[in-house]
Amino acid sequence: MQDKILIVDDEKEIADLVELYLKNEGFDVAKCYTASDALKRIEGGELDLAILDIMLPGTSGLAICQKIREKHTYPVIMLTAKDAEVDKITGLTLGADDYITKPFRPLELMARVKAQLRRYKKYSGMPSDNVIVHSGLVINVSTHECLLNDEPLALTPTEFSVLRILCENKGNVVSSEQLFHSIWGDEYYSKSNNTITVHIRHLREKMKDTAESPRYIKTVWGVGYKIERQ
Repeated sequence: MQDKILIVDDEKEIADLVELYLKNEGFDVAKCYTASDALKRIEGGELDLAILDIMLPGTSGLAICQKIREKHTYPVIMLTAKDAEVDKITGLTLGADDYITKPFRPLELMARVKAQLRRYKKYSGMPSDNVIVHSGLVINVSTHECLLNDEPLALTPTEFSVLRILCENKGNVVSSEQLFHSIWGDEYYSKSNNTITVHIRHLREKMKDTAESPRYIKTVWGVGYKIERQ
């Protein structure tokens, strides 16, 4: 069965070109030039991946991405004419898996599409309690493996546990004390109250995340840490 790809772009020439390349690669393509048609298509049937232009008249591609993430987990790739970091961060925060800046090489987009589908197929069939997927981050609880944008993250067992607990509690603040007791059980929190802070710092370094502009781990001052929901 062919993978079904949705293209949403109001620039007809770009949408038609992407459609041509996708069909040449053997994909089934649904093409929309407007946000309203795209939303109907999203509601109307199963898709395997969506390619969304950010700058659409009326409803933006970001809003469509947010709508997709209310019900679906398939990959979303954003197209943007801007090389502005804020567009990339906003799209990824709302649940996009990847982005590519216009003008782009069609073969590069095809490579991104195939990479996202490979990852999605690899993990979507596994039990949800064994694999946690969040905005390019894949945590396999059974094998203690972690990928970030398809690249392995070399985490210590403690770093893995901290990240897993935060992802399992997406949208909620987890205190340093809760993290400590979840990992070390009955050991005294007071004697190592900086331990979690150090592990969070190491995680951010490995994930190329920052406390000032967090994409993943957000510090809630005086309370703890959280990972926002998609």
